[in-house]
Amino acid sequence: MTTMTTIEKIQKQIANNPILLYMKGSPKFPRCGFSAQAVQAISACAERFAYVDILQHPDIRAHLPQYAHWPTFPQLWVDTELIGGCDIITEMYQHGELQQIIKETTKKYSAVPDDSPQNQAACCRC
Repeated sequence: MTTMTTIEKIQKQIANNPILLYMKGSPKFPRCGFSAQAVQAISACAERFAYVDILQHPDIRAHLPQYAHWPTFPQLWVDTELIGGCDIITEMYQHGELQQIIKETTKKYSAVPDDSPQNQAACCRC
């Protein structure tokens, strides 16, 4: 059996989690102010999301910026698309755009059967 590369792992996480935040720490215990602000905005949308603590996964921390062409953390991915980092997340939330995209994505994937990969890691660590 072949071992999954870090890029393949990232691609799988993004594909299997409609709303995914790569962050420092966890939503309950963010380890950086930017991650805390991102979690606050996303949590205010009142929908489930998955997260990856990059401090626990140095391989993902090293490779995700190259894959995403985005150098910083946190990174919010919605429906396989990179939304951006803390500033963009906060600005979108303030303009009501984040709520809309989160709600639309949640609605889209709520029609997905419970045993599909998109619903298996929601609201937990990847």
